[in-house]
Amino acid sequence: MGLLRVRRRGAYGVRAGPDGPEDRLRRFATIWSRAVFPVTSTSSTRPEFEDQLLPLARRLSEALRARTFDANEGRAVGAALVAAHCTDPEALSRSLDCVDAYLVLYCGDGGDQENLRARSARLQHAMAAGFAQALRARTLAEQEAISAAALKAQGVVAQALHATEARFRAVFEGAAIGIGIADLDGNIIQVNGALLRMFGSSEKALRTRNVQEWTHPEDAPQTWKLYDELVRGEREHYHVEKAFYRPDGTVLWTNLTVSLLRDADGEPQYQLALMEDTTERRLLNLRLRYEATHDALTGLPNRTFFFERLEKALGAGEGQRFGLCYLDLDGFKTVNDSLGHAAGDRLLVEVADRLQSCATAPGEMVARLGGDEFVALTTGPDTEREVDELAARIMNVLVAPISVDGRELTVRGSIGIVEGPAGERGPAEVLRSADITMYRAKSAGGNRFELADPEADARAITRHGLTTALPTALDRGEFFIEYQPLVHLGDGSVRGAEALVRWLHPQHGVLGPDRFIPLAEHTGLIVPLGRWVLEQSVRQAREWRERYDDAGPFRINVNLSPCQLTHPGLVQDTVDILERTGMAPDALCLEVTESALIGADDDLLKPLRRLAEMGVDIALDDFGTGYSNLANLRRLPVSILKLDRSFTQSMQQFPADPVDLKIVEGIVSLAHGLDLSVTVEGVETGAQAEQLRILGCDTAQGWYYARPGPPERLHELALVDATG
Repeated sequence: MGLLRVRRRGAYGVRAGPDGPEDRLRRFATIWSRAVFPVTSTSSTRPEFEDQLLPLARRLSEALRARTFDANEGRAVGAALVAAHCTDPEALSRSLDCVDAYLVLYCGDGGDQENLRARSARLQHAMAAGFAQALRARTLAEQEAISAAALKAQGVVAQALHATEARFRAVFEGAAIGIGIADLDGNIIQVNGALLRMFGSSEKALRTRNVQEWTHPEDAPQTWKLYDELVRGEREHYHVEKAFYRPDGTVLWTNLTVSLLRDADGEPQYQLALMEDTTERRLLNLRLRYEATHDALTGLPNRTFFFERLEKALGAGEGQRFGLCYLDLDGFKTVNDSLGHAAGDRLLVEVADRLQSCATAPGEMVARLGGDEFVALTTGPDTEREVDELAARIMNVLVAPISVDGRELTVRGSIGIVEGPAGERGPAEVLRSADITMYRAKSAGGNRFELADPEADARAITRHGLTTALPTALDRGEFFIEYQPLVHLGDGSVRGAEALVRWLHPQHGVLGPDRFIPLAEHTGLIVPLGRWVLEQSVRQAREWRERYDDAGPFRINVNLSPCQLTHPGLVQDTVDILERTGMAPDALCLEVTESALIGADDDLLKPLRRLAEMGVDIALDDFGTGYSNLANLRRLPVSILKLDRSFTQSMQQFPADPVDLKIVEGIVSLAHGLDLSVTVEGVETGAQAEQLRILGCDTAQGWYYARPGPPERLHELALVDATG
């Protein structure tokens, strides 16, 4: 409002000059006093009034340039204006205009203009708040005084009117709040000057109106019921917030208190209305409410506003439904990283405009939850069809490229849809389901929408629950290890065991590694968990050797995940564990999946080579599933190939598939030619075991020999083999 004045001569004839800070501060106070003095009820002269404003100007100047912004300074200045008799709303308006136009100009001292103007705006808000609070406190005090005087006059108004007339008149005319007196039929008898200024009307015009004509569409339902009770003498007063139309058509908002005045005999005679003008305060509150419920960048409703609407939709009556589209832009981070956040913001604004055009029907709305996440809501009795159409419209408006900084950007989005009857779920549950469904659409390739699936939601929630429980599960001792024997195909002796970790979950029972190992890898917990499995397994192997001498398993096999391979402490952790347990390196075999080593460079292979040089066996697990180049076996530091169980499946029936037999025979021949031993997984029948023995495989494991179990069962198998 005052920005134009900064660029030309001031509205009050003052131009900024090269004077010192104190001179510029005095000039700002001069402009302020000239603007406000004509609408101020004070007995001071204008120079005296300027001297009153000078310390206030200094406080504003110091608050503007302070290291830390303090809104209390602005509120204090607003309150000081009321104390200086600047109670007319025009005085506040002119003060804010002056601060907006001249505070930064005269008191900014060449600082960051954008930051100073932002501070100036915040100071204006604080001044308005302080002014309103102080004016309200003063008004309430005056109301109390007037009410006391009015109540005192009730009993003696007929007999002693001449004695109280002068006192009442002084209060009546000098009050800053509007006061009106009417008879019980609603005919206006008397009004004071403050009330006339509120309405912008003459006393003659107001006195031609009847109280009951002052209705407004936003009147509270009980307003006129309270009025009827008062004029009938059934209540002494009431207080409401009420709007009135001014003669020019604008709306006056007031805090209205109406009291009943009785005559000497106690009979109702007049009604006394006290009005506080709250229009400016209401407009400020509406503005603050808008800012609190709308996104500053796009202007769309924000998360707070959306949750209010969603909660209302979910609480609708029987027969009502809702549909929710949860949108996340695909690849938005790339835009921010490559073009900058300013370009990303412009992209979001354009997307918001397009989404807004999709939700124009009654019961539909679009909101921005934050970042590149948006939601669209539709309500009504037929949302099953409408929400699909809404999602299709959203996908359609995102097809056209968006021009940002001369570049045509293609926008894609993933949408999760939740639809259902009102009253069955809460807002948090609905939004969680939509979020899960949206990520399901994103995982499927993006640029699509998916419908919520309760079973998929339950699986995702379970995964999330397991992920959050993982960090403390290890500390609580919820993991345990089962062992599956490795049997020599030549003589049937137990040559070792593979350690397989399990999770004894308090709610879900025993969980296999397929349920939690991927989660542990994703969260990074696989490193401490793998270290724990390694140490427990090696300790168990030592216990076998100590208790059963040579009858115990010869070697313990432990799986390594890709995350463990890249962990810098792998070699040192392994060495420390072997030293603490007193086990030789050749008692340990670390299994690494073939897929983890496809395309591995020397940096990744270096830890494995160091371990192999120490004497630790390295097994290439799931061999035959990674489509790796067989020539790579020359550079991998492995001593054992573990054939994937898919090779043994065709051997369950006789005769076995000759192609599979040739493949296994070729792999075994190649492995032995490279001085590698071969282990086969998934052996379930004696026919498989015999066929694999004939093909030259060295060791095997599977349910034919034993399922994974506690270490005690492995002791028994080893003892049986040892005693023959």
